Amino acid sequence: MKWVTRRNIRVNRTATAWLVRRFIDPAATFLFVEPEQVAEVQRREGATGFDAPGATYPHIDHSGRCSFEALVDEYRSGDAALGALAKIVRGADFADQVDLTPESAGLRAISHGFPLVAGDDHETVEKASFVYDALYASLVERKGDGRR
Repeated sequence: MKWVTRRNIRVNRTATAWLVRRFIDPAATFLFVEPEQVAEVQRREGATGFDAPGATYPHIDHSGRCSFEALVDEYRSGDAALGALAKIVRGADFADQVDLTPESAGLRAISHGFPLVAGDDHETVEKASFVYDALYASLVERKGDGRR
């Protein structure tokens, strides 16, 4: 599958790329473009757009969900740890909701550092995967799901 989103990824776009690779399509490829190009690239390339105007999964949908939440609901709704992670991501992504969970402010701060330690968006996805793997593992343990 091919996915497209706005370049200069941080919170939701990084989390969504991790979710796609980890739970939806491990072989997914990502295109990072200017915000106004997402809808056109989605159409032209047959890609799935996220976190951008005109994308299949917009920055915020009609239910108030960020793209990460929408994809969790669609593909992994029975995973309690991913549901908890979705709430953390929403809080971290929307400045006015940063107090939604205790973890949201920390994830927001970490995510804003991603472009400072990565050369491009592809490297951000690779480096940030460890953060999301660790956060997900801690939520699995907390929820008592026993998954690894």
